[in-house]
Amino acid sequence: MDLYSIARWLSSEYHDLNGTHIDVLEESPTALEFSRLVHISRPVLIRGVQIPSVRLWDDEYLASALGEGEISVAVTPNGRADAVTRGPDGTLYFVEPHIEKMKMAGFLSKLSDETDDSEIYYLQSQNGNVYSNQFFQGTPDPSEFEAIRADIPSEIPWCTATFGKPPDAVNLWIGNHRSVTSIHSDPYENIYTVVRGSKQFTLLPPTEGCCVRERMYPHGTWTRQIPNAALTIAPSPDVPPIRWASVIDPDIPGNLPPDAHPIRITVNEGETLYLPPGWWHYVRQADNTIALNWWYDMEMWGLSWVLLNLLRGVGEVPSGNDASEEVEEN
Repeated sequence: MDLYSIARWLSSEYHDLNGTHIDVLEESPTALEFSRLVHISRPVLIRGVQIPSVRLWDDEYLASALGEGEISVAVTPNGRADAVTRGPDGTLYFVEPHIEKMKMAGFLSKLSDETDDSEIYYLQSQNGNVYSNQFFQGTPDPSEFEAIRADIPSEIPWCTATFGKPPDAVNLWIGNHRSVTSIHSDPYENIYTVVRGSKQFTLLPPTEGCCVRERMYPHGTWTRQIPNAALTIAPSPDVPPIRWASVIDPDIPGNLPPDAHPIRITVNEGETLYLPPGWWHYVRQADNTIALNWWYDMEMWGLSWVLLNLLRGVGEVPSGNDASEEVEEN
């Protein structure tokens, strides 16, 4: 049996045992209850995670609290930051967004601009834009969101108790329906809370990594050649190729293999999704959605990390620009 056949067998066996069911908790779990969920390693929707301070967060409050301070905002012409995009030369690139500094009031105004030709703005700086690993190590940890840090818990107590360590990063996300997060997986235990609006997740278990058909793509960045010019893709000659899913939109019928088993779930205001490491996720959102997430490092000891890498496939990953490859760009 070749590796692809083994992967398809694992996918089928996993689905037969687990189906597409997701547990829903009506209140926050205890550390012991959560540790059992982590052991099973399946997503869970939790409705009882209370963060009272973020109830203050309407546009006026955020604009006033952050005042004249500048924040880093991702800008793209298509709403797909950190995604595979075809460049003007016909080459497919993994493209990172253009980053602009602006005040919160100006950013929130941009989110209301619905003209078809307007650029798309998404606050997605991540990597600890509220609290980074430095904060938990007790070293200086400047944040563009210092003025609202007091509203945001630095950790989730039952998660910290379960993992025996604080998060590696805490992130703030703000965007509208025009921004889409391309399908990918992360090596983190992810606690994702929607503060306002809603997020629509399409999930695939780690056993279905072959369904997203990862390929290697040259790196590029959305760039302005001169101030106020239209964004164009600038190749990054000194950056190694990026391994990324070639499935652009898994919600379009036919883009995933017929034996894939996507799980679709909406996380509404006040709800939290626990997303274990290695789970593939594609994310859309409603207008002016605000979310927070806490990334806890996964345990690298034992089999978990080795198995997740095996499920992604072994051997050389082909180029996404091979003439024999076809990428659905709908």
